[in-house]
Amino acid sequence: MVKERIETLRRTLEYHNFRYYVENNPVISDYEFDLLMRELQDLEQAHPELDDPNSPTHRVGSDLTSEFRTVRHRFPMLSLGNTYSLDELREFIARIEREEGDVEYVCELKFDGTAISLTYRDGKLERAVTRGDGEQGDEVTANVRTIRSVPLTLQGEAWPSLFEIRGEVLMPYASFDKINREREEAGEQPFANPRNAAAGTLKQQASAVVARRGLDCTLYQLAGDEVQELSHWESLAAARRWGFKVSEHARLCRSREEIAQFITEWDERRTTLPFPTDGVVIKVNDAAVRRRLGFTAKAPKWAVAYKFKAEQALTRLNEITFQVGRTGAITPVANLEPVQLAGTTVKRATLHNAEQIAQLDIRVGDMVYVEKGGEIIPKITGVELKERKADSKPFRYIDVCPECGTPLVRYEGEAKHYCPNQSGCRVQIIGRILHFIRRKAMDIEGLGDETVELLQENGLVRDIADLYDLQAVQLAALPRLGEKSAENIMRSIRLSKQVPFQRVLFGLGIRFVGETTAKQLADHFGSLDALMVATREALLETEEVGEKIADSILEYFAQSENCRIIERLKVAGLQFVAEKRERSSDSLDGKSFVVSGKFSISRDELKRMIEAHGGRNVAAVSGNVDYLIAGDKMGPEKLKKAEKLGVKMISEAEFMAMIQHHEPAQSMTPTMDEKETESKVVETPVQGSLF
Repeated sequence: MVKERIETLRRTLEYHNFRYYVENNPVISDYEFDLLMRELQDLEQAHPELDDPNSPTHRVGSDLTSEFRTVRHRFPMLSLGNTYSLDELREFIARIEREEGDVEYVCELKFDGTAISLTYRDGKLERAVTRGDGEQGDEVTANVRTIRSVPLTLQGEAWPSLFEIRGEVLMPYASFDKINREREEAGEQPFANPRNAAAGTLKQQASAVVARRGLDCTLYQLAGDEVQELSHWESLAAARRWGFKVSEHARLCRSREEIAQFITEWDERRTTLPFPTDGVVIKVNDAAVRRRLGFTAKAPKWAVAYKFKAEQALTRLNEITFQVGRTGAITPVANLEPVQLAGTTVKRATLHNAEQIAQLDIRVGDMVYVEKGGEIIPKITGVELKERKADSKPFRYIDVCPECGTPLVRYEGEAKHYCPNQSGCRVQIIGRILHFIRRKAMDIEGLGDETVELLQENGLVRDIADLYDLQAVQLAALPRLGEKSAENIMRSIRLSKQVPFQRVLFGLGIRFVGETTAKQLADHFGSLDALMVATREALLETEEVGEKIADSILEYFAQSENCRIIERLKVAGLQFVAEKRERSSDSLDGKSFVVSGKFSISRDELKRMIEAHGGRNVAAVSGNVDYLIAGDKMGPEKLKKAEKLGVKMISEAEFMAMIQHHEPAQSMTPTMDEKETESKVVETPVQGSLF
C-alpha cells in the first residue's frame, strides 16, 4: 500500500513538474504541489528502503561533495562546422543537393550553453555526461537531476529501452541576473555570461548549489540503436511525447528561401528570448541521407551552424577610467552614455589595454560602436569618425598608478601595464586578501569587501598572513560587526587551516596560477617546499604549466616579502603538503622515471601511478634514470639525451603492463557502465553519432 502510494505520488509530481517547467502551463497551484511533495518526503523518510535516486524529492540536491568520474561516450559527441556567411551556407546546401538532390532540413536555434548527454534505461534517467573532449566527459548525474526541465522518468510509451538524448544546459537570463546580484552582494566576481555560468554551475561539487541556480535544459538530438531510422523531425516529436523539453521554435524547411527566412526572423527576434542563443543550426532531416553524407574527422557533413553577428550600438564615450587588479594589472574602462544593447542598458565597456585604445584611436567625446557578444562588460569595436569633434585630441594613457601614484611598468610580452608596488598599493593588498578568502581558496566566511577594507584601513590586516593574528575583540570593535559576527569569522579562519594544499596554493594569488594549475602543481610537487625550490625545467614538466606560468612562479618565490608571508602562514598551521596517497604496490620500488610527450591520460596521472607503485618521478634525463616513458611528440632533447646515455625507453602500454597486476581494480578496470560503453565505441562515427 505504501509502495503504491509513493509510486503514485512520484508519477503525479513528475507530471505536474512537466506541466510547469516544460510546457509552462501548470494545472495545480504551488500550494497543492508542495502538499504532494511533503507527503512524498514524509513517506520516503519513513520507508528509506523504498528510496529511488530518480524521485522528485532528490531535485533539491545534496550538500555532499563528490569528484566527477570520467565516462566514455557510447557515441562520440562531435563538433559542428560554423559559418558567419550566408554565401558559405548556400555552398553547404548546394553540396548536399549535388549529392542527394532536394532534401528537407530542420532549422533550430543554436543554444548558448553547455552540451550534455543524457542516458535513459527502461524509462529512467541513468546517467548525465558533459561533452568533454567529444570521446569522454564528466559524469554529472547528481547535478542534472536537480534541473526541473529534465525528466527523471519518461512519459507516454514506445520509448526505447536504452537510448541517449543530447542537448544544452542553459542558464536563463532571469537566473543569470539573480545569481550575479547575489555574487556582487557577497563580494564575489560575477559570471561573465550565461554560458560560463551554466558550465560553472554544472561542475559544482554540491548538487544543492546547482538546484538553487535555476538551470534549464533543452534537448535536440536522439542517439541509439532503436531511434536511428527516425527522421530528425520525427525524433523531436517523439522526445516531446516522452516528456523532454524540445525547442518549440524548430521548423521544417524545404528550400533555401525558407532557411534564409528562419535565420532572418530569429536574428531579429533573438533579443526577445528568455535565454541566450547565438545562431541557427541547419540539419538534414532524413536519417538515410545523413548516413550517406557521413562525417569528417570532427563534424557531421549533414549539419552546420550559422552564427549571428554580435549586436552593435552607437553611443558617446564620456570618460576613460582605470581599475587596478590584485596582481597590479591596469584595466582601462570606457564610461558611456547609457544605450540599449541586447536587451540591457550598457553604461561601461572594456578597453583592455593601451594598445587597443591606440589602435582604434579612441578619444574621450567620440561616438563609438559597442558590441555585446555575451559578456557582461561589452567592448568597443570602432569609432564613428564622422561624428568626431574638430578639437578632439588623442588620448594619453596614464603612466602612474591611479591608486598609489607609483610609475607603471610593462613586462616583456605583456599587453597590460602594471603597478609594481605590491606591498604598498592599497587596492592590490585588498584584492589579494579578497582572493585568498574566497570560497574556492580558503573559504573564510564573513569577510566581505567592506570588512576587509575596514581591516586594512585600521591597520589590522596588511597582508594575508595577518588574518591569522586577528583576535575576536578587534573584529567586534569594527562597525556593523559585533561579538557574534566576530566569533563566526574567527571560527571560519580557524577552519581554513584545514583547507587542502592545492586550494592554499591557489589562494596565494600567484599570477596566472588558477584553480586547475594549482591542483596540477600540488599533485606534481607534493609540497610548497618542493615547489619553492623547483627549477624552471622542473616547473615546465608540470601538466598545463608553460613558460609564462613557470616564470611567474619563479618571480613570486624570488620576492622576499612573499617568502616572509609564507613562513608566517606555515607557523599559523596552513596545509602546505599534499595529502598522501596510499601505495598500491612496491613493484616499481627504487626505479626512477622520466615522462615525456602526450598520452591517452595526463602526464600527472602517469606520475601518480609511478608513485603509487613505489617509483620516483624525475624531471630531467640523466644516467641515474631507469626508464623514459615516451609518448607522442616527446621532447627531442630528452630523446637525444636518453639515446646517448642508454636510458631504456618504454611506451605507455609497456608501462601499464609493468603495473597491471598490481594496480587496484578501481584504477585500472572499467566499471560495468564503462565496459559497456567501450564495447560500443567505434573508431569512425556510427549511425547514431551526434554533435
